[in-house]
Amino acid sequence: MPENHKPRFGMYWAAGCGGCEIAVINIHEKLLDVDANFTPVFWPVALDAKYADVEGMPDGYIDLCFFNGAIRSDENAEMARLLRRKSGILVAFGACASEGGIPSLGNIGSAQEIIDTAFSTISTDNPLGLRPQPHYAAPEGELHLPRLSASVRALDQVVPVDYFMPGCPPESSQIEAVVELAIQAFKGQASLPPPGSVIGAGNSTVCDECPRIRTDKTIHAIKRMATFQPNLTDCLLEQGLLCAGAATRSGCQARCPQANAPCSGCYGPAVQGSEQGVRFLTAIASVTAGNTHEEAALVLDQIVDPLGTFYRYGLAHSLMHRARPQPERRDE
Repeated sequence: MPENHKPRFGMYWAAGCGGCEIAVINIHEKLLDVDANFTPVFWPVALDAKYADVEGMPDGYIDLCFFNGAIRSDENAEMARLLRRKSGILVAFGACASEGGIPSLGNIGSAQEIIDTAFSTISTDNPLGLRPQPHYAAPEGELHLPRLSASVRALDQVVPVDYFMPGCPPESSQIEAVVELAIQAFKGQASLPPPGSVIGAGNSTVCDECPRIRTDKTIHAIKRMATFQPNLTDCLLEQGLLCAGAATRSGCQARCPQANAPCSGCYGPAVQGSEQGVRFLTAIASVTAGNTHEEAALVLDQIVDPLGTFYRYGLAHSLMHRARPQPERRDE
């Protein structure tokens, strides 16, 4: 890279809630370092840029690109492929891009079922029974609307990804550390980790960061935050709450348990490529009272939403991928 050339930065928001964009803004004064050391060239939330601008860029033009959000539509997939070509380093930023995130819970049904739910349920005022159309002839010209894909996918299920940065959203302190590393690396003063690495996270579990006291207590019932107030010192799982800390990668400083709420697993599997849901279920079983399978099942059967509990952020990356197989369209 020429000595006077500032590396170019891009960030794109696919199927997600926008929390990742807010988390970047939340690095506060460190954002000035981004401006001082990078040239933003594509960041729809922060600057005016069109798809055509990206299409006109040479391949590899964007030195560092954060891609947040899952792949829910054909537009998301098209942008993923485009930004992969135009980016030297592509980072799956946040739980949705890394693991599928909350949007991948849509894989429990078909795309048509999701549309029907959105446009036909009691909370929807839609007397004409309208549905989204991929093409619409407006007075100004024909509109082309994105179509929902048959399945929600993580970014690396569509294009090769250089790094994964988990979290819903990633912690601001972790974003600061990654930005600083990238600045030093582009200056030739540091080395980036091997491609495919998880960055902005730890190498242990949330339990190892959590200051709560763990003993050998067993639970006789599954409790819910709506009806149970846990104490501030004991392990939440041993108090009967479904805390995913034992199955979840460290790096958040146990934010949720320290706020007296169970970990929901947003930093992904504790070991890259492992099945987070199975590890979470094993952790619950390890503290469940009962000497027989039947006795333990009486407790485990109290879990109201197993799929949403064990795969809240990672259904797309799980062995199941989705609840029922769906035919993918040929253009996917």
